[in-house]
Amino acid sequence: MAYGLIGGAGVGFALGGPLGALLGALAGHALDRLLLAPAEKPAAFSVALIALSAKMAKADGVVVPAEVAAFREVFDIPPQDLDAVARLFNLAKQDTAGFEAYARQVAQLFADDPDTREDLLDALFHVAKADHALHEKELVFLEEVARILGFTGAAYARIEARHVRRPGDPYAVLDLDPGASDEEVKARWRALVASHHPDKIAGRGLPPAAIKLANDRVAALNAAYSVITRQRRLA
Repeated sequence: MAYGLIGGAGVGFALGGPLGALLGALAGHALDRLLLAPAEKPAAFSVALIALSAKMAKADGVVVPAEVAAFREVFDIPPQDLDAVARLFNLAKQDTAGFEAYARQVAQLFADDPDTREDLLDALFHVAKADHALHEKELVFLEEVARILGFTGAAYARIEARHVRRPGDPYAVLDLDPGASDEEVKARWRALVASHHPDKIAGRGLPPAAIKLANDRVAALNAAYSVITRQRRLA
């Protein structure tokens, strides 16, 4: 099942919290009940990504066509829902609720699902870097969202390193100390590739287009491993 957005004439679930209020404004009535049934969680992910993407766009002050295209790569949006998604994006951009409130709700909804929280962060990075540049304000925004979602220190550095090139990146991507042995590097690389394989992403309900995120992850892991092994051979 692809992450759902808005079906038919209205909202098909009661989400509650700041994300539910956002949907309530779109639907014309308040949504104040929070349901945690599995069927609602994919839609919550979708609404959260729309809302946080809107807040991120507000952070750097501009939305470029490439970012819109990148967003559509993450979701299969039915043609009949395009207008509703655009309205939801604009509502979130203007909403007085801070992005922190949205991120906290996602952190609570997916408290027992770190993989989906990481999916959300990867999706935001994917949208932010679509114009081939990451604005400083976007990076500050992403780091704070990551903190609320539970990714700090080395955990955040590992995710960021897949998208932002910094000195020492290969080891950050694999979440390894440069002093790790060759065997440790190889074992870590294999474990991460297996963990982030596109088949696992597809199995968690992301739309087919979102497998691109998994492919990007695996490509980053493979590139990091290749750099490390090449550096060690030369040394």
